[in-house]
Amino acid sequence: MAKQKVPSEAGIQISKPANAIWNVIFFITAIMCVYPLLLVFAVSFTDETQISMAGYTLFPQKLSLSAYAYIAKNMAAITRGYGVTIFVTIVGSAIGLLIMALYAYPLSREDFKYKAFFNFLAVVTMMFSGGLVPTYMVYVRILHLKDSLFSLILLYLFSAYYVMIIRTFYKQNVSTSLIEAAQIDGAGEFKIFFQIVLPLAKPALATVLMFSMLMYWNDWYGPLLYITKKELYNLQYLMYQIQAKIANLSLIANSPESVKDIPSEAARMAMAIVAIGPIILCYPFFQRYFEKGITLGGVKE
Repeated sequence: MAKQKVPSEAGIQISKPANAIWNVIFFITAIMCVYPLLLVFAVSFTDETQISMAGYTLFPQKLSLSAYAYIAKNMAAITRGYGVTIFVTIVGSAIGLLIMALYAYPLSREDFKYKAFFNFLAVVTMMFSGGLVPTYMVYVRILHLKDSLFSLILLYLFSAYYVMIIRTFYKQNVSTSLIEAAQIDGAGEFKIFFQIVLPLAKPALATVLMFSMLMYWNDWYGPLLYITKKELYNLQYLMYQIQAKIANLSLIANSPESVKDIPSEAARMAMAIVAIGPIILCYPFFQRYFEKGITLGGVKE
């Protein structure tokens, strides 16, 4: 008796036992990915005494809001840090994506005369960099970006690796026949790029945009180098400052009882929850573009 097959969305048929096995594998993988986040969330509400006695647990016996109460003392600074982080993330990611998409498009065209030169210009930055001290000197002495949000935006504005991803997607999914047809109809290069190429490249652009937003959102090194004004601290660097303050309070505490009242471990977890809150909501938005990537640009030559 032949094994029953289960049709998938892509039209590939698999047997029911294989389908069950894959479902179990993906379920276990999902649990492994979600469990650390749930543990961080649970520990952030755990009493500090229980953490020191029993360690981390998903089901704390004694709940406490002391970690969030401690963070709430800096609510004005956290709100300001959120504003700085959201501004830098949105502006930097949007401008960077446009620059990288524009740079990648000529590299994907076979008729671009200087393709090899500009391709080399991008790739060489993946192997060599100017170094920390020259970069700092350029930002501070030449561009005068000390204590400026533009220093945080410029830091991750361009990535040769993302350019290569977008270029490869253009070459594989944007048909030359489609571009030639648009040129015959009288469309210029910018019209072809913005009205034809970009809509077809949404999956690649969404992927690059997501990783670019993550880089900006998680950045604390940029403010460490270029920001000294507290009102310009982004969220991650502010969390870093609060954590350092907690560590110093623990070191200068006069007695074990006073150390116990400082929510060090729970506060670290609470800061992680506060920091990842908004950015984690972006994943469902980008997911629909990932699923379409394999079907776009299908024009017969």
